[in-house]
Amino acid sequence: MPIHEIKKRKIVAVIRNTTIDTIIPIAQALRLGGVTALEITMETPNAPQIIQRLRAECESDVLIGAGTVLDAETARTAILSGAQFIFSPTVNKETIRMAKRYGVISVPGAMTPTEILQAYEAGADLIKVFPAHVLGPGYFKTVAGPLPHIPLMPTGGLHLGNAKEYMEAGAVAIGVGSTLVAAKQEVDSASLFQLTERARCFVEQVDVAKQMVQR
Repeated sequence: MPIHEIKKRKIVAVIRNTTIDTIIPIAQALRLGGVTALEITMETPNAPQIIQRLRAECESDVLIGAGTVLDAETARTAILSGAQFIFSPTVNKETIRMAKRYGVISVPGAMTPTEILQAYEAGADLIKVFPAHVLGPGYFKTVAGPLPHIPLMPTGGLHLGNAKEYMEAGAVAIGVGSTLVAAKQEVDSASLFQLTERARCFVEQVDVAKQMVQR
């Protein structure tokens, strides 16, 4: 699975504590708003089954992966369930190797330049700067400067007020959690409409930033 599949989507929705019954309406609402990369965190009950259902029922343009993957065994479980990318909060070389063995995108989490470089040299396709909000867009831009060959994306504390800043700071994509998809939210027509509108707002912010960077 090539890394450009995440780069072209720009936004990864981090989904926690959803259920097998609610995941398809959530996925459809996000897709309607323009967000087509979905991360199911593995601490979510029945996460493998949720990933399986997404792969079976979602449109082909939706990219589906697993997050909060802490070890190689969990990575393998997610991949065999259909995950097309593996996100981790830390640098675990065995997890990176497992993802690459199965040909899926590997995205470990790192914070310092040393961790970022070590993860990339271990075979990661993309590095998740996490938790991004602790030091903010300024730190992200400073770290990205001497590492232009390493694709970076911020995750943790991303919202409509700073998404554009991170893209302008050099992010190839962003990971957005509860400010996009609230954990354990009630799923009804009103909440799904609001989810679609939030997704559209994030897409607009990212598109504006992308245009400014390209000038």
